[in-house]
Amino acid sequence: MAAPKIDPREFLKRLPLFDDFNAEELAVIAAGTTELHATRCQPVFHRGDTCNGFYSVVYGQVKLGFVSAQGNEKIVEIVGPGHSFGEALMFMERPYILNANALCDTLLLHISKAVVFEELERNPAFARRMLAGVSRRMHGLISDVESYSLRSGSQRIVSYLLNEQPPGDSGRVLLSASKKLIASRLNLTPEYFSRVLHDLVSRGMIALRGREVTILDADGLRAFAS
Repeated sequence: MAAPKIDPREFLKRLPLFDDFNAEELAVIAAGTTELHATRCQPVFHRGDTCNGFYSVVYGQVKLGFVSAQGNEKIVEIVGPGHSFGEALMFMERPYILNANALCDTLLLHISKAVVFEELERNPAFARRMLAGVSRRMHGLISDVESYSLRSGSQRIVSYLLNEQPPGDSGRVLLSASKKLIASRLNLTPEYFSRVLHDLVSRGMIALRGREVTILDADGLRAFAS
């Protein structure tokens, strides 16, 4: 039996892009929204596919990346619930330049380009929020390049752990993906990533159990990352 469809308005209104839309405006966006259920490793789109809108993750995770000429996969971003992807290429009206694959059972909403462009012309505030969202992603990519250029691999890993701590949590970090994928996201080899984690364990800064990392010395990690 097919899973029941969700009401896209209930999810869309939780996104920053649509948080001040009234019921009528949400209904217009929802009319141009479709669900996509993706199982683990299932492609959402391939590099070169036509971009007809953007996606938002309801639950699950999607990895964005590409495969080099040597056959190595490089992860550019791992997108989780409440976040979106594909907006920039939608505006540029260009094909996708990355591959997108589900990392686990994932539910996505696809918001069509046609309904977005229509709303942009009607609602200047929505246009500003879309521009802000694309700008935040560009700022994040610039920060990545700066990190790769100016920080050591160890500093990148420590910064990642500190940034992944949930607000108000007692120092526990659940790695959002496999160590191999996170290493690729940080532009490191999996072997180096594991070696640094075990070095931090030996220094008494963290405890490691599978994908769960417990931060034991946050001040020491911050000093290490600076």
